[in-house]
Amino acid sequence: MSNTTGFTPLLTQSRVDGDSLVFNVSEDWTQGRTAFGGLQAAMALTAMRKLVPAHIPLRVLQVTFIGPVLVGDVTVQARVLRTGKSVTHAEARLISGGETGCLVVGVFGSERESSLKVDNTVYPELPSAESLKNMPLFPGITPRFLEHCALRWARGTPPFSGASEAHTGIYIRLDEPVSSEAHMVALCDIIPTPALSMLKRPAPASSLTWTLELLRNDYNETSAEPGWWLMDAEVTRGEGGYLSQTALLWDAQRRPVALSRQTVTVFA
Repeated sequence: MSNTTGFTPLLTQSRVDGDSLVFNVSEDWTQGRTAFGGLQAAMALTAMRKLVPAHIPLRVLQVTFIGPVLVGDVTVQARVLRTGKSVTHAEARLISGGETGCLVVGVFGSERESSLKVDNTVYPELPSAESLKNMPLFPGITPRFLEHCALRWARGTPPFSGASEAHTGIYIRLDEPVSSEAHMVALCDIIPTPALSMLKRPAPASSLTWTLELLRNDYNETSAEPGWWLMDAEVTRGEGGYLSQTALLWDAQRRPVALSRQTVTVFA
């Protein structure tokens, strides 16, 4: 990967402009004409973290993708909406080309005592990541940001393969270890919508809204090499060009780490 910008340098090399942070988005972090959605959310989170203490875990991100966030300088304006006894709500707006391209609300919550503990998740028994091959990249078809990722299909098939169902199980990883909330947020937006697997020819799709719930806060990878995470995703309903999908992310210890829900527009 020549002439690319790493995920961590892109986030850490932001500059302060008054009450805002300014990030420089490079071409290799795009999908179509806009910045990768996971990067947009990570930039918003980075700005919110300047205002919310690090010891309060991120619980939920609510993201609305409004318009294109273009290559070049992206200004992120963040503010705290409310701080309660346990929970803090914050908001961040991404400004690109003078317009709001993305709006993010972050919910940060301290752990509290509770007698309730519920876990109805079931780990999907699928072939191991080591037994599978990376999805190849096709210039002009696969998004540029995938240069920083690897995907291996364990269930279902890649996009535009004429699959009979919109359900995929994909092993994913970044090209650097997950060591922060921002990494986790980006990781959870890597996969394409499973609905694209049902198509027989390329067609564009775009996330409209995204809600990400983090189920753990001890997900950091300790290895110097990035590991594999399993994203089990399914479209539950789709018609009229809008899809509703849910995905559950599992770590290498088979623990559920994050729950992702998206509304996706597809132009096919």
